Amino acid sequence: MSWLQIIQIVISILLIIVILLQNRGAGLGSAFGGTGGVYLTKRGLEKKLFTATIVLAVLFFGLSLAGLLM
Repeated sequence: MSWLQIIQIVISILLIIVILLQNRGAGLGSAFGGTGGVYLTKRGLEKKLFTATIVLAVLFFGLSLAGLLM
């Protein structure tokens, strides 16, 4: 196993954790016509998790491309 694959595995695990930590505002109630809260701005931890998700996804994509080129 190369160092590139190990880093890719670690980033993928972190990406899964960050995605699972994000809180969705709508549950099953919105599927049956319930009204869900509309979030216009992200604040605090929610914003950090959102940013971390984007950064980790970009890193994972970049590592995947680098793995194809090597």
